[in-house]
Amino acid sequence: MAARATWKGYLKISLVNIPVRVFPATDAAATISFNQLHRECRSRIQQKKWCPTCQTDVATTDLVKGYEFDKGKYVVMEEDDMAKVKTESTRVINVVQFADAAVIDPVYIERPYYLAPDGQVAADAFAVMRESMQGKAAVGKVALYGREYLVAIQPRDNGLVMYTLRHASEVRAMQEIDELKSVPAKIKPDELKLARQVIGNFEVGGDLTQYKDAYQEELRRIIDAKIAGKEIVAPIDEAPPKVVNLMEALRQSLERVSANKKKVAKAISERPAKVAAPRKRARG
Repeated sequence: MAARATWKGYLKISLVNIPVRVFPATDAAATISFNQLHRECRSRIQQKKWCPTCQTDVATTDLVKGYEFDKGKYVVMEEDDMAKVKTESTRVINVVQFADAAVIDPVYIERPYYLAPDGQVAADAFAVMRESMQGKAAVGKVALYGREYLVAIQPRDNGLVMYTLRHASEVRAMQEIDELKSVPAKIKPDELKLARQVIGNFEVGGDLTQYKDAYQEELRRIIDAKIAGKEIVAPIDEAPPKVVNLMEALRQSLERVSANKKKVAKAISERPAKVAAPRKRARG
């Protein structure tokens, strides 16, 4: 199924305005979700809105937004009031600066979206700006889902990826973690050398497409078994090896990686060689 745009507007870079569409970069349907049921009759539970003052259920049409400006005192915000909150970013992704892509700290990243041109006329300008942004990240603002977001936009394949960012006030400083104060500043050279060897044995190209969600797969297996009325056998948990000494743990890690590499090499060498089919002699 083709992805559907969740927002339409303009990507504004100085005096350049490019019509764009915004698409979610993640698929929520890929994760198994559950409904709450009544254990007694297996009926799905209804979430009701209850007014403790009137002692009655409240219909969705009777709900309004209220801001508590003092204890127990609210100011009601109607839809007309919300519509008056107009900023330039309501229908525009307003780029305010550019920076090297490496400057964007991952701790600020919240959610990814894809940007695509809205219509063939916008495609040419979209392509030019995408190519000109190679290695760069555009920082801007946009209003999405009732609030204004800080965003970072980077080129990706033949499109652009936009990350909504947390503001600095939303990110806790690492210095606030008391447990990190006990981390030693000096490290033993021999331990560091061994640790780098272990890490080096695990270095690959960083292709994340090779990984699957094992938990979701196992959860699906159990769900399918229950639907079919089959008995479910719980796997036996393997206790992790008890290694207290860091150097010993690093040595064992290197030995295990080395043993695995030998097994793979042996398996490859023992594969039967393909015998070429005999060529037919040309008839003279």
